Amino acid sequence: MNYLIDTHLFLWALFSSKKISNSVKKILLNPQDAKYISAVTFWEISLKFQLKKIELKGALPDELPNQAQKIGFEILNLDSETVSSFYKLPIIKNRDPFDRMLAWQAINKDYCLLTQDPDFAEYRDHGLKVIW
Repeated sequence: MNYLIDTHLFLWALFSSKKISNSVKKILLNPQDAKYISAVTFWEISLKFQLKKIELKGALPDELPNQAQKIGFEILNLDSETVSSFYKLPIIKNRDPFDRMLAWQAINKDYCLLTQDPDFAEYRDHGLKVIW
């Protein structure tokens, strides 16, 4: 199966693995499953780091793509098809542009989103598969 990792889960995998549920840890440790980190996640982290809204425990945002690959995550870049069709995702309660693009990438690629964020649940009616 293919999984897209939400931003908070990626940061937990790097810095606070005890926060990750056992069921998600099993997925992350299964070498048969593909785990992706979106380029959107790196953009979100970089922006929040610049605004001093997150601390990366001594790391810098531009070091994170390498760290992601070292722990077995693949990078999912934004492609023109996904970006240009983004208008098809209805604007509902969750208006966070980073969350919305992660949801849309997961829907378009038919990936399952790994997240603890309950705001993603509203996108299940639009094809999003979510696990926590």
